[in-house]
Amino acid sequence: MSVIMHIDANSAYLSWEAAARLQAGSVVDLRDIPSAVAGDPGKRHGIILAKSIPAKEYGIRTGESLLEARNKCPELFVTGPNYDLYLCCSDAMYDILCEYSPFVQRYSVDECFVDYTNSGRAFGDPVTAAQEIKERIKRELGFTVNVGIGPNKLLAKMASEFEKPDKVHTLWKHEIKDKLWPLPVSELFMVGRATKRKLHERNIRTVGDLARQDPSHMKVFLKSYGLLVWNFANGIDGSKVTPNEEIIQKGIGNSTTIAFDVAERKEALMVLLALTERVCLRLRSFGRLCSLVSVSVRNASFGGYSHQIQLQGSTNSTSEVYRYVVKLFDEMWRHEPIRQLGVHVSGFSRDTMVQLSIFDSEDRGKAERIDRAVDKIRTKFGDGSIIRGCFANSGMSPLQGGVNEGDYIGMGGYK
Repeated sequence: MSVIMHIDANSAYLSWEAAARLQAGSVVDLRDIPSAVAGDPGKRHGIILAKSIPAKEYGIRTGESLLEARNKCPELFVTGPNYDLYLCCSDAMYDILCEYSPFVQRYSVDECFVDYTNSGRAFGDPVTAAQEIKERIKRELGFTVNVGIGPNKLLAKMASEFEKPDKVHTLWKHEIKDKLWPLPVSELFMVGRATKRKLHERNIRTVGDLARQDPSHMKVFLKSYGLLVWNFANGIDGSKVTPNEEIIQKGIGNSTTIAFDVAERKEALMVLLALTERVCLRLRSFGRLCSLVSVSVRNASFGGYSHQIQLQGSTNSTSEVYRYVVKLFDEMWRHEPIRQLGVHVSGFSRDTMVQLSIFDSEDRGKAERIDRAVDKIRTKFGDGSIIRGCFANSGMSPLQGGVNEGDYIGMGGYK
C-alpha cells in the first residue's frame, strides 16, 4: 500500500512574515495579535491574503477586502506581501522534506506531497516520521505545519485539513466512514460554492451523502465532474506524486511611484537603474536568466504605456539588463513628467544552462563575478553597504522596489 504525506504550512504568509520578524529581533509575534497579510489597499488587490488566529476571532476572513477587515478590527496590524520571503521559506521546507523521500511534489508555495512508501525502513512508521518532520520545521524554520497521511494524495490532503494548527492526522481507507463522511460536502476537495449549491438542491449535504449516490446518476447530473467528486467522496484517487523542483515564477518586476514629477532623463534613468538592481538581484538569487525585458511609464496624470524587447540570448547581469532598459525608455518616453516607473523581466531559463552567442561581450564573465560579489556583500551587510557611484550624495535609494510584483504560477496550485 502506498503511503502519502501532505504537508501544509499553517497560515503560511502570516507565519512566514512572523518568523522573519522574530529572527530580525522583533519582540512581537504577529501570530499572537490580530494581524494580516494583505495587498495594497490603494489597489484593487487590497484583500486579506492570510490572517492570524486572533484576527480570525474577529470574523476576519481570507479573501475579504481590507476595508471590511478593518471595520471588524480597527487595530488590525497589516503588512504587505513579500513573495521573495515566501519562496525562501517554501524552499527551506522543501529541502527538509527531500531528506525523507526522493519523491516530493510541490503542489503550491505552501503545500507539498511526499511519497513515503519506501522510506519507512530509514525513518520509521509514517506517523512517527510525520511528527519528526513537523517538529523539525517548527524548530529549524520557525513556523508550524499540518501533516496529513493517507494511501493516496486525496486522502492525505483531506487529512491535513483536519484540526489545525501544528497537527498530524491520518486518513486511511478504514477511517473514511468515521472521519471523512461526516464532513459537510463543501469541505471535500474540488467542491466549490456552485457545486455545493447544486448538491444541496438534491439534499446531498455531507461527504457521506455524496459517497452513497449512484455514480452513474452523478455523471448524468454533473457530467465527468460528478464522477470525479463521487470518487473523491469514496477516497478514490489514482494520481501520483510527481517530483518537481520548484514553484515556477513567470516574471520578476518592480515599480515605484515617485514623490515628485520626474522631468529629466538623467533622474529617470537613475530610478530605472535602482529598480533594475533589485530585479536582477532577485533574478540571480533564484538562479535564473531572463530573455525578455520590459519597461513601464506612468505620467503625472497616471496615464501609462510600456515597451518590451526580446533578447538574443539570456542574462541576469545588472549592467546588461540596464542597457536594454535604457534603450526601451529612450524609444518610448514622450518627454513628459513621469510619476511612476517599472522594470519587469521574464522568459526564464536556468543560470546553469547558458546559450553562448557570438555577440556576447568579452567582459561577460567579469560582469558576472562582480554581480556575485556585490550580491554577497549586500546580503551580508545590507542594501546600502555597496552602491554605484552615481547614487552617492544623490539622496536617491540605490535599490528600489521592496515588494515583488512578479507573477507566480504556484501561488494557487502548481501547474
